[in-house]
Amino acid sequence: MRPLYIVWAWLLLCIPSSVFSQCMVRGTADLGLIVERATGSVKIVDTTNYKPLYRVQGLGDLSHASAVFSRDARYAYVFGRDGGLSKVDLLCGGIVKRVVQAGNSIGGAISQDGKLVAVSNYTPGGVKIFEAESLQLVADLPARSADGHSSKVVGLVDAPGQRFVYSLYEAGEIRIADMRDPQRPQIKQFSDIGNQPYDGLITPDGRHYISGLFGEDGLVLIDLWYPDRGPQRILDHYGKGKKALPVYKMPHLEGWAMAGDSLFLPAVGHHAILVVDRRTWKQVAQISVHGQPVFAVARPDGRQVWVNFALPNNDTVQVIDVQTLQVAHTLRPGKGVLHMEFAPRGEALWLSVRDVDQVQIYDTHTMKQIGSIEAVKPSGIFFTARAHKIGL
Repeated sequence: MRPLYIVWAWLLLCIPSSVFSQCMVRGTADLGLIVERATGSVKIVDTTNYKPLYRVQGLGDLSHASAVFSRDARYAYVFGRDGGLSKVDLLCGGIVKRVVQAGNSIGGAISQDGKLVAVSNYTPGGVKIFEAESLQLVADLPARSADGHSSKVVGLVDAPGQRFVYSLYEAGEIRIADMRDPQRPQIKQFSDIGNQPYDGLITPDGRHYISGLFGEDGLVLIDLWYPDRGPQRILDHYGKGKKALPVYKMPHLEGWAMAGDSLFLPAVGHHAILVVDRRTWKQVAQISVHGQPVFAVARPDGRQVWVNFALPNNDTVQVIDVQTLQVAHTLRPGKGVLHMEFAPRGEALWLSVRDVDQVQIYDTHTMKQIGSIEAVKPSGIFFTARAHKIGL
């Protein structure tokens, strides 16, 4: 019988060297992805040791890119503005497969069971749904208004029950696609919800879908536990209609923060964060901040909300204490703060600072910078912890 070390040596020689030279053998729970929007590339990072691992190129137009993760957190699905859907291997630092499925896209979602990836499209409109494993197309859901015209799709999220929920911008509709049988999707439509829904979010428990309206004040809510009750208008004063200031950038509804029973949302056209009681969907407070907020994100324990701002105040981040509803800290990381992402348990916050080509990392207790990673015009930051959260 051959000595064991000889058998192992023979096995190693039989395995292609690229497996060991390019792929890591490690867990994926503390990995993340940083979008380099100007170069069509992403950086894969180690969020425990604050270091880059790979740079993956060839992902197309990432000017409005987002990402979701496979159930095992091995793969990232990157949605590019050019219609590209790219499956990226986080352990090997490469593209597994890439398809250009539309002319202009605005994000995507992954199903509850992790087997389907959906992409929302501006051009030609509609939602396309792919097998997560192979990126083979399994469903093409058109988005046409009552007069037959194609509509942009926005606010696409995953929901419990193997569903996707999304809004139609021109058509003024919300739709729920039940994908339990991918060959026969069941679509429920809600018409006359309001003028020009521009974005959407789902609450972390997966119960409520909220769409913002660009063409008029107000928001629309659907209770996904009881969808037959139809859409409900909430916060009729919220929107761009009576803005006191020019709106340089519409807030992203997915950037709302939820802490306990309160929602913290950017006030469109005002230097303020609105606090809404989730039990009644009514505003209960307003917090003055440094500029027009874009993202408000809550630390996982719900004690802090971090806020960034549109031009000309995009060099600043403020931290709101949820207990006092006051701004507790003001930081100035540099021009072009675009995106923020908490470590899964909230001890650190990562933020992209586009104009200094850097992602900075802050201790959320001391507010001190504890690390940084160089990146070319960074924007979105996505950690694999999202793989196990609804709507992310």
